[in-house]
Amino acid sequence: MTNITETKITSGEIGILWLSYLTKSLFTTIIGSFAQKTTDQKAKDILNNYAKDKEALVAEIKRTFENEKAVVPIAFDGRDVFNDAPGLFDDIFHIMFLRTISKITLGFNAVHIGMSYRKDIQDFFANTIPVSKNTYNACTDYLTEQGVLVRPPYVSMPKAVEFIEDKEYMSGIQLMGKKRALNALEVSYIFQLIESNVLGMQLMTGFAQTAKESEVRDYFVKGKELAKQTISDFSNILLQSDIQPPTTWAGKATDSILPAFSDKLMMFLTNTLSNYSMGSSGFGMSYSMRSDLVVKMGAVAKDNLQYAREGGKLMIKHKWLEEPPQMEDRNQLINS
Repeated sequence: MTNITETKITSGEIGILWLSYLTKSLFTTIIGSFAQKTTDQKAKDILNNYAKDKEALVAEIKRTFENEKAVVPIAFDGRDVFNDAPGLFDDIFHIMFLRTISKITLGFNAVHIGMSYRKDIQDFFANTIPVSKNTYNACTDYLTEQGVLVRPPYVSMPKAVEFIEDKEYMSGIQLMGKKRALNALEVSYIFQLIESNVLGMQLMTGFAQTAKESEVRDYFVKGKELAKQTISDFSNILLQSDIQPPTTWAGKATDSILPAFSDKLMMFLTNTLSNYSMGSSGFGMSYSMRSDLVVKMGAVAKDNLQYAREGGKLMIKHKWLEEPPQMEDRNQLINS
């Protein structure tokens, strides 16, 4: 009987390994650079531990590609980092960024387990989850100790089980045309949306200051304005329910204008985060029971889709976007 690890790799498995190789090498390169520029030793240790763990995972994917006689993607490495440049972000931003990407990779790795059939690939993605989980916990503890991590608002604990009786609950409109108060699920997704866009705004600011290509700088400025608009819109929604929007986040771009990363790396990272934001908005839409929130989050998802597509075209123009493994074009083979 053939051992399961000796069976051929599927199209789905090669696809998710290809994507994982690009994103993990991307994050390893960025975090490794952040670790060099970080001055606080505890923060530096968190960053270095993550980069070391991710380097091992990237090497494991590379071995799988080589064993399967598949070409290894170029992805990202030291050629995409300019170590002589001053730090582009401060220490707190480094850890906040790492916390955010740990949340992203936690979700993607879990999804990729469900897309894997070969046991060695299932095991690979299962082994990546502790890395992301431990990093997320370490970042959260560090930022809490520093007093800079804003928590979602608190709510009075429910005293009894209640059922929705008002048919207008899902429309969000009460008597006299007033919107009903937000429920805890809606607040949690709004809070996460604001949190990720605050970080995104600072990221785009730093990238816009240091991009070499003028059209790439313009693209990052557009991303910054998109993040600011999202923060403003959803902060106002919180205020309408007498909830104070988060206001004390630290972590920001420095005043450096010297490139710390290649335009290719910055564009791919921005595209990756835009795609994540679309998925996050989709979750928020699914669990929001006020129709105005569904419309607003849908608009955010649409804006992010358009922004990501614009970035994709820009990367294609500059030959920065690697092509995923392709299925055979049978018509082309027949005609040739």
